[in-house]
Amino acid sequence: MATFHFDLVSPEKLAFSGEVDQVDIPGVEGDFGVLAGHAPVVAAVRPGILTVTNGGTHQKIIVLGGLAEVSEKGLTVLADVATSLEELDRAKFAETISEMEAKLAEKEGSELDHAIERLDHYKNIQHQLSTTAMH
Repeated sequence: MATFHFDLVSPEKLAFSGEVDQVDIPGVEGDFGVLAGHAPVVAAVRPGILTVTNGGTHQKIIVLGGLAEVSEKGLTVLADVATSLEELDRAKFAETISEMEAKLAEKEGSELDHAIERLDHYKNIQHQLSTTAMH
């Protein structure tokens, strides 16, 4: 399988850089996979789990929004937050979800819609983390 260069960057660190076979990205308009030779595209990234495939191994990284750009140079994801499953403090993540739920009552209109959508994404990540395939 042909490989391509992938960089995953967050404000805190360069979370990943190297040659890969495939990257599956949680996009705002739907999840999408990138392989070598993918057409150029810029897409918004929603909170979710990004999967890097290389040589038959899969590395899962939690991203909490950002932008993905595919170009002739490869793929770059500029993530608001990027955390490997090993680095994630699951108790703190659950606490964040509880705080988000508590703040819903303070919101209204489109702000409430956005907060519910973001909460749903976080809960989906938490659900995926609790399945045996993610451990």
